[in-house]
Amino acid sequence: MKTLLIVTAVIEVSAGAALLLAPALSVALLLGSSLDTPASLTVGRLTGAALLSLGVACWLARLNGQNWLARGLVVAMVLYNIAAVVILGAAGVRSQPIGVVLWPAVVLHGAMAVWCIMCLKMKLNESPQ
Repeated sequence: MKTLLIVTAVIEVSAGAALLLAPALSVALLLGSSLDTPASLTVGRLTGAALLSLGVACWLARLNGQNWLARGLVVAMVLYNIAAVVILGAAGVRSQPIGVVLWPAVVLHGAMAVWCIMCLKMKLNESPQ
């Protein structure tokens, strides 16, 4: 679980920083559209702050991946990754044009969801100490 938390931290901190620092460019790469209003830029930056927060929480949880708090964080990441697959996948199917990183992001979130689920299953199968 430690490796999962580290990889998740790196991915989410990177995505969060990109959205905080350059929300318009990040959204253009992902969705192929612009953020052309102050409100949409604010929502983009707020999303960046949320992802940055998730990344930091995962980074700190890596120090003790055996406890229930870390497991709870991984459960939350399963929900987040599944939601990201559904939301981004729907955007890719319904919208044209799409950004160059949309489908790779969908695949990445799908893979991360599967990895999270596998880690949780392994923890459930371990005997209590």
